[in-house]
Amino acid sequence: MADVTSEVQKTAENGAQTQNVAASVIATTPKIKHDFYQTPTNVIITIPLKNMRKEEVHVQTSEKTLNVSAKLPSGNDYSLEVNLAYPIDDKRTEFTVTAFKIEIKLFKKDAIQWMTLDAKNKPQQPPAIMNKSTTGEKTSYPSSSLYRKDWNKVEAEIAKDEKENKEEVDANSIFSQLYKDASDETKRAMNKSYSESGGTVLSMDWNEVSKKKVELQAPDGMEFKKYD
Repeated sequence: MADVTSEVQKTAENGAQTQNVAASVIATTPKIKHDFYQTPTNVIITIPLKNMRKEEVHVQTSEKTLNVSAKLPSGNDYSLEVNLAYPIDDKRTEFTVTAFKIEIKLFKKDAIQWMTLDAKNKPQQPPAIMNKSTTGEKTSYPSSSLYRKDWNKVEAEIAKDEKENKEEVDANSIFSQLYKDASDETKRAMNKSYSESGGTVLSMDWNEVSKKKVELQAPDGMEFKKYD
C-alpha cells in the first residue's frame, strides 16, 4: 500500500513540475501585436520585431492562411498563425525584414475592403469594393482602427537622424585630423576661432584671428538673433 501511495505522490509531483515549466514558457513568450493596412490590391502586415535577420524569419501562405515563425534575438520563438478573412494570391506573397519590423505583403484576389485580417472576426455583411480610380493606391485602415503607426515616416525620421549624426561625426573627424597635423600656431588659431564663433568659423590663420574676436557667422540665407 505504501508503494502505491509513493507512486501516486511522485506522479502528482511530476504533474506539478510539468505545469510549472509550461507556465514559465508561457510567461517568457513575448506578446507582440501585429498590425495591417491595405490598398485596393494589397494587404500589408507589420510586426514590430527589432534587429531580426531575414534568414531567421519564415513566412508561409496559402489562399486562406498566413504562418510566420521567427527566432528572436532573445532566443525565444515567435509564431503567428492566421486564418485569413478573404482569399489571396499566395504565389505572390512577399516579405521584408528591417531593423525595426517584419513587413509582409499579401496580394488580394479581389479589390475589396478588408475590415479584419482574421476570419474569426469577419463581419456578416459583404465587403465594400475598393475602386482604384477613386482611391488610387492610397493606404487604408479598417474602420474599427483608431490609429495606425506610419512605419515609413518612422524609418524616414530615423534615417534623417542617422545622416545628421554621420555628418556631425565626419565634421569632427576632419577637425581632429587637421588639428593633429597642425603647428602650435595653427592650433591656437583653430581653437580661438572655433570657440569665439560658437563653432561657426574655423580658421587656421593665427595672424588674422589674433587681431580681434571672431564673430558668429550664420550660414548663407540665415541670420542669428539674440533673445532676452
